[in-house]
Amino acid sequence: MMTAEQLKASILQLAMEGKLVEQSPEEGTGEELYQKIQAEKATLVKEGKITKQKSLPEITDDEKPFDIPESWRWTYIGEIFDHNTGKALNGSNSAGKVLSYITTSNLYWNRFELDKLKRMPFTDSEIEKCTIHKGDLLVCEGGDYGRAAIWPFDYDMRIQNHIHRLRPYVEVSVQFYYYLIRLYKLSGRIKGKGIGIQGLSSGALHKLYAPLPPLREQYHIVKKIEELMPFVNQYATVSEKLDKLNSEFPDQVKKSILQLAVEGKLVEQRPEEGTGEELFRKIQDEKAKLIKEGKIKKQKPLADITDDEKPFDIPDTWKWVRVGDVCVNFQYGTARKSEKKGEKIVLRMGNIQGGRIIYKDLVYTSDADDIIKYDLIPGDLLFNRTNSKELVGKVALYKGEHPAIYAGYLVRFTPKVMDSEYLNFVMQTRYYWSYCQTVRSDAISQSNINAEKLKRFVFPLPPLSEQKRIVAKLKTVLPQISQLC
Repeated sequence: MMTAEQLKASILQLAMEGKLVEQSPEEGTGEELYQKIQAEKATLVKEGKITKQKSLPEITDDEKPFDIPESWRWTYIGEIFDHNTGKALNGSNSAGKVLSYITTSNLYWNRFELDKLKRMPFTDSEIEKCTIHKGDLLVCEGGDYGRAAIWPFDYDMRIQNHIHRLRPYVEVSVQFYYYLIRLYKLSGRIKGKGIGIQGLSSGALHKLYAPLPPLREQYHIVKKIEELMPFVNQYATVSEKLDKLNSEFPDQVKKSILQLAVEGKLVEQRPEEGTGEELFRKIQDEKAKLIKEGKIKKQKPLADITDDEKPFDIPDTWKWVRVGDVCVNFQYGTARKSEKKGEKIVLRMGNIQGGRIIYKDLVYTSDADDIIKYDLIPGDLLFNRTNSKELVGKVALYKGEHPAIYAGYLVRFTPKVMDSEYLNFVMQTRYYWSYCQTVRSDAISQSNINAEKLKRFVFPLPPLSEQKRIVAKLKTVLPQISQLC
């Protein structure tokens, strides 16, 4: 689909080819206007107001960037406009009157931002050379080179040397040539030169090819362009909304499917697979065994789940449980400083993205105590306890791809007698994120959710075999969703 910028370029291209309005013989020709410009320039040279310019070569057919009507003429920007630049910054030159001036940071496409004007001294000759008047066309030399606007104010202003000032020798539609420069920028015909910071030099701007229609036709073209531009703006608004919808659609579908999964609506329930209540008792038996063996500590009992904490209905064979009742090994990560090289990766909050661990921008450790204490095993989940409001609480499953420990802003916890991937999917759902937003505590720059609040999160527990079928279904469906646009 054509973008708004492409549509704008297309309209401007038609305008500069003379295809937006009809040509009328009574309006004269571009050649007649060109001769009028030449006569005025000769008068100004004779009066000593400008210096005689070196003649520019005729533009050959091969050099003409596009076809124009027979009543028009090809010429150069420098033939139509008196061209000047502003004063260069010079800290050692303090002579003259201190006046405000504009730089490229004040000049934007078709507008100016004048709330932060700079000041420097200008001598009388510099004031004459560097002053702009209402109707002058200004073009950036550097920065977003080629960016242009017409000075619309009744008062004069000075310019700094990185701005070109174009002032027509005779009456032309300055707006027409603003649109020409806009087209050339959109289509890549204005190209900066230089190593490092590129710029549009005076010579390059002076020699920019320019179609010259009759004066009245220039005004007709500008009027037609301005009639069409509101439709381009409307198109841009609609296009942005469509792009946003396209970008968000896969994520919205993914969240909807995850919601169906945890409501028991993605796969069928099978009586032979048992119940969530039976699985919950197995988990408690396993935890009791680990406590007896001294492998984990006995936890403080969590509060019973109230009906108000159950955000939606689940199948009769499922059970509402808290994370702290079905997981063990709740542990904050290492606070020790990491290194660029080492024996084991130290996973940080930036490595947790979209429920997965991303192995980029890695740091390491060789500390033996940390490696023993914070060593991750496949099936562990990592919870980001401190981050921005939008990201605090994100979770990812460690699958053992690379030996790793984890940093202090993360909490490790391990599901028991259940599918870790199922719980990881649960913790990508809307209702999980809603819980995080409800329980987070906010500091000046970051939010926090401690391990105790993580333990209290309520989620639906299906039988183990059903958990595995849900995970298998999601692994089939979700990759297809990511390809939607």
